[in-house]
Order: sequence, then C-alpha cells, then structure tokens
Amino acid sequence: MAFEVGCLFQILQIATAFTLQFIAASLTNPFFLHLYEPQVVRLYLSLNLIPTNLNLPFEPLVFGYEINVHLILEYLAFFLGYRYYVFLRKRTTDTIVSTNRLSIILGAAIGAFLGSRIMGFLENPILPADALSVLSLFNNKTIMGGLFGGLLGVELAKKSIGEKQSSGDLFTFPIILGIFIGRIGCFLSGTNEFTYGKTTTFFLGMNLGDHLKRHPIALYELLFLIVLFIFLWKLKSKNLKNGLLFQYFMIAYFSFRFLMEFLKPNLFFIAGLSSIQFLCLICLAYYHKTILNLLKNAR
Repeated sequence: MAFEVGCLFQILQIATAFTLQFIAASLTNPFFLHLYEPQVVRLYLSLNLIPTNLNLPFEPLVFGYEINVHLILEYLAFFLGYRYYVFLRKRTTDTIVSTNRLSIILGAAIGAFLGSRIMGFLENPILPADALSVLSLFNNKTIMGGLFGGLLGVELAKKSIGEKQSSGDLFTFPIILGIFIGRIGCFLSGTNEFTYGKTTTFFLGMNLGDHLKRHPIALYELLFLIVLFIFLWKLKSKNLKNGLLFQYFMIAYFSFRFLMEFLKPNLFFIAGLSSIQFLCLICLAYYHKTILNLLKNAR
C-alpha cells in the first residue's frame, strides 16, 4: 500500500509540475492570455509561483558535475516499473508458475535489448565508419523496438518452456509507468534526444533547446499515457479474456506512435513512412485478429 501511495504521490507531483509549466507558457501566449483575468496574471508573475521560461535541455550541475537527467530517469523507470510489477503480482492470482515467469521476463529483457538497438539503428541507418562509431550504435535505442522485441522474446521463451497461457496483462501497467517516467527524461533532454517534433506555428509549440518552436512530442505522449492508463485501469475491472489488456495497450500505443511520427523531423523514409511507422504497422498486423474483433464488436 505504501508503494502504491508513493507512486500516486510522485505522479501527482509530476502532473502538477507540468500543469504549472503549461500555465507559465500560456501566460505569455496571446492564444490563451484572454482566458485569464488580468489580476490572475499579475498575481502569478509577481509571486514567482511558476517559471515563465523553461530552459531545455535541463542539465543541472551538482557539485560541479553535469547531471544526465534523462539517464537517471531511464534507470528510475526500470526500477519503479519492476517494483510496480512485483507489487501487482503479489496482489494478483498469477496462473503462471514462478520459474516460467522468470523465463518469460528473461526472454522479454533479451528481446527488448536487441529490438531497441536494432530499431534505434534502423531509425537513421548510417553505417559506422570506425570502431568508435560501432560502439556508439549501442547507445541508439527506441522504446518501440524494445516493446516489440520484448514481445517476440516472450513468445520465443514461452514456446521453449511450453507455456500456453497469456502473460502480458501483468506487465501492462508497469510498462506504462516506465514509459511515462522515461518520457519525462526525453522532454527534459530537449533537442539532445531525438524525441522532439518538427518546427511549427501551432500554439503548443515550444523552444526545446534550439530556439525554434517545435512540437513537444514527449508532452503529447505523457498526456496520452495518462489517458491510456486510466482507460485500461477501468477496463480491467471487466471480465476480459486473459491477455486482452496487454493487446489493447499495444494496439493503442503503436497506433498513437504511428501518428506521432508524422510530427517528427525524420530523415530516413521508405515509401513515405519512417522505420518506426513500419514497425507500428507490423505490430498492428500481428494483432489483426484482436483489431477485427474490436471493430466487429463496435458495430
């Protein structure tokens, strides 16, 4: 219970911080300015309750050392995601025995590692010119490859141990929590990470570090993940077939990312689509039976 309360408190803190930042941006945006009473604007600005400018990339100095906030949040995402998984498993009747579950987790980890690196390379496939460039390839990774690679790793692990039951539902919410925390790091990294959008005149455009108004794709995704978490949490109270919750998550997330790719300044395309978009289509094709059943039931 204490861990759950701690997670909720942290999420509330994060949501509050981003809400304040949105208010700060809107106070200087003519599109929103008319929504506030003049005295409210003066009060916020005079009390210094919120910053009127967020400097990105966010690279704080601690004892003279520059802190890689994105890396810290990435490790925090893995740690809290796993702890949340353990928390849920203790309060859920898991029909998969512990030894098989460990094999599944190992398969997911290996698949996610390989998938994230392969798709990280295919996102902008430039062949390395020297040994140092080869090593740098291991730093290129993407959550999309990690998710789909993890899915394949799980299926291979289950096949090797003869496990027939669906295993993804228990991972659904911990994965969303982990992605959420990681995306905060992406946003704070600004243009240092390739998670920013194209230049835009849209009112939500932000300076992410290069003094150009860009789509804050990481923020869009944070909002989407909150909505998705709430929707799936309510959905899980219904008598869903085992495995459907995870499938719905994958379908929703990969569909969202397919659309978001149109807002990214990608350089490598095949038939007008990015590598990530092709991966999204492959994932949706993988779940085509579930999608067809959803469309059938929606009629």
